[in-house]
Amino acid sequence: MNKPLAERMRPNTLENYIGQEHLLGEAGVLRRMIASKHIPSFILWGPPGVGKTTLAQIVAKELDASFYTLSAINAGVKDVREVIDRVKNTHFFNAQRPILFIDEIHRFSKSQQDSLLSAVETGIITLIGATTENPSFEIIRPLLSRCQVYVLKSLEEKDLLHLVDLALANDLVLKQKKVDLRETSALIRFAGGDARKLLNILELVITSEDAQEDLVFTDEKVVEKLQENPAAYDKGGEMHYDIISAFIKSIRGSDPDAAIYWLARMVAGGEDPTFIARRLLISAAEDIGLANPNALLLANACFDAVKKIGWPEGRIILSQTTIYLATSAKSNSAYLAIDEALALVERTGNLPIPLHLRNAPSKLMKELDYGKNYKYAHNFDNNFVDQEYLPKMLLQQKIWKPQKNPAESKLVEYLKLLWKNRF
Repeated sequence: MNKPLAERMRPNTLENYIGQEHLLGEAGVLRRMIASKHIPSFILWGPPGVGKTTLAQIVAKELDASFYTLSAINAGVKDVREVIDRVKNTHFFNAQRPILFIDEIHRFSKSQQDSLLSAVETGIITLIGATTENPSFEIIRPLLSRCQVYVLKSLEEKDLLHLVDLALANDLVLKQKKVDLRETSALIRFAGGDARKLLNILELVITSEDAQEDLVFTDEKVVEKLQENPAAYDKGGEMHYDIISAFIKSIRGSDPDAAIYWLARMVAGGEDPTFIARRLLISAAEDIGLANPNALLLANACFDAVKKIGWPEGRIILSQTTIYLATSAKSNSAYLAIDEALALVERTGNLPIPLHLRNAPSKLMKELDYGKNYKYAHNFDNNFVDQEYLPKMLLQQKIWKPQKNPAESKLVEYLKLLWKNRF
């Protein structure tokens, strides 16, 4: 009974697994593959506490496959090779292919990931990796091309509440206590879609009360107990996401002092420097955008530099970029424009491409007037010619709405010179 509640409540069958309906529902791709008893190597990408490790264990159990596990935090190339050699020596021809589960696979270096390639490619093992980081950035291309990627989502409120009910009803420790679940808003808010955090908070509040008394579970009680037990910076927990949120909002709000403070909190907590640099890249495009296009160039250079340098010197590059972004003019017109265009596509569907804009590589296409009457802009004064580029029903549609800052004002002046009354 010394195990934490989150471990005691860990499900061991698909029927008991909560959430991820898009993958494990009746029509879910993972459920279908498990039912077929044949799965490829895959990467589970999602935030902490959504059941990545649990799902890997359940898959192995459902397939009756040998299950080997490594943590990228403390395993090296030698450990990987030892597991693969053990699999080669013990695997029987007709048995289900063994599963190698690697937690936090994004922490594996290139050489460590390279050591997996041959075993995955030749089918010696089925690899299941778990990561909280975007695999496109953290997993080497040859390994990623041999794996499917499945995205796990933060648990919804209904899932979290269902988990609370199960814990109170079924856990051998909690069901001995009389709990009046009066309020759950704070519990759900602090859990932040993380089942592990939810159960840890639930256990903290309940077990810290007098065992002889009935417990009225309220929002006030949750806040009180969490204040009494302040969490250290948790790179995989709620504070991780709250601090990065405060960091980005300070940049967006043009407050360099606040932005640097939150950066220091992350540096002091040992946050992954590439995680911070990646968020700076996003901010440069989303919040600064066309008001200062150089921001994206600097953020991209920052990302490349911190990947090469790491800590502690990487803090200087992150500081420079943070201050530059926080003090830059702001515009989200590019961000709004792509969302507006996507909404337009959803509303109007696949509108026909005007004939004069179509590609005409063959004689038949030319006979069908593909490319006919297209005017090559470089053949005209100022490298511009007035012609239509949108589908017919969208002519004169406004998608990009420039904002009031010196850089975009210059762009608008140029477009007005070309298009006259259109802009």
